[in-house]
Amino acid sequence: MPEFKSPYTRGYHHTKSRGAESNVICSFCGRTVPRYKTITQSRGFRLNDPAIMQAMDDRRFIHTFARKEYACPSCARGMKIVKKRDYGNQRR
Repeated sequence: MPEFKSPYTRGYHHTKSRGAESNVICSFCGRTVPRYKTITQSRGFRLNDPAIMQAMDDRRFIHTFARKEYACPSCARGMKIVKKRDYGNQRR
């Protein structure tokens, strides 16, 4: 059986010393998935318009947020967070 390489790298490593695996909920479909299988993505809101930034005197009143979202492998492929594998040039 040929060994296929993943088209992306996960930042979370699945090792023996971590104990019980924690589960997270996929932000797109709601499926419960082990954390080491998910792909992380950050979403947020920022004000990048220079005219708005100059109009605001105090930057404390500009509220922006960012959140970390987890996507299961099937949603990550469907939402095009990671590219799909290309099996065209591999022998079977």
